[in-house]
Amino acid sequence: DGPTHHGLLDIAYLRGYPNIVLMAPKDEAEMRDMMLTAIDHPGPAAIRYPRGNGFGVDISGKPEKIEIGKAEVLREGDDIAILAYGSMVNPSLEAAGSLAKEGIEAMVINARYAKPIDEKLIGRLAETHRVIVTVEEAYLAGGFGSAVIETLELLGLQDTVKIVRMGVPDRIVTHGDAKLLLAKYGLDADGIYQKAKEAAADAVSSKGRR
Repeated sequence: DGPTHHGLLDIAYLRGYPNIVLMAPKDEAEMRDMMLTAIDHPGPAAIRYPRGNGFGVDISGKPEKIEIGKAEVLREGDDIAILAYGSMVNPSLEAAGSLAKEGIEAMVINARYAKPIDEKLIGRLAETHRVIVTVEEAYLAGGFGSAVIETLELLGLQDTVKIVRMGVPDRIVTHGDAKLLLAKYGLDADGIYQKAKEAAADAVSSKGRR
């Protein structure tokens, strides 16, 4: 372990590999589904395997394949959209609950795939929301948020929505307790809540405009 062993580079260096499928589960049940999906897929695939304990969700059922490139909307909301990848899904849901107490309704999406990304959903979000917050436990440079921006440009929608990217900045991350490091970089529920609340100041006025 140490500063060189945080596992923050994989999205950036794997995303450029032709025809690869990149996925990250929100919990241990989805991890099983993604393993089955990867085994059945005829091409290269990589799963972001999170370190630590699961959330204790039920895994007694039979795993099912997940449609490749298909995100999952977990919570509806008109004020702001939070597009979370892998381990950032559950803290994003918690942050959305805190936002709701202040009258800010956040849509929360489990991105599932960094490649191929859900272009259809991202295009719809650009048309229905003024701000999209992307959240990833990885370096921002070349990461999931970058993939979202590239997708918007490909769709010709880069000027229709504001993107706020949350992730690890361009610096070496020190060794330490994971919870403390996530809090340091604003990647816990409170940090996501604070950043989304700031972004929502520009998003609340979108009600009824689109």
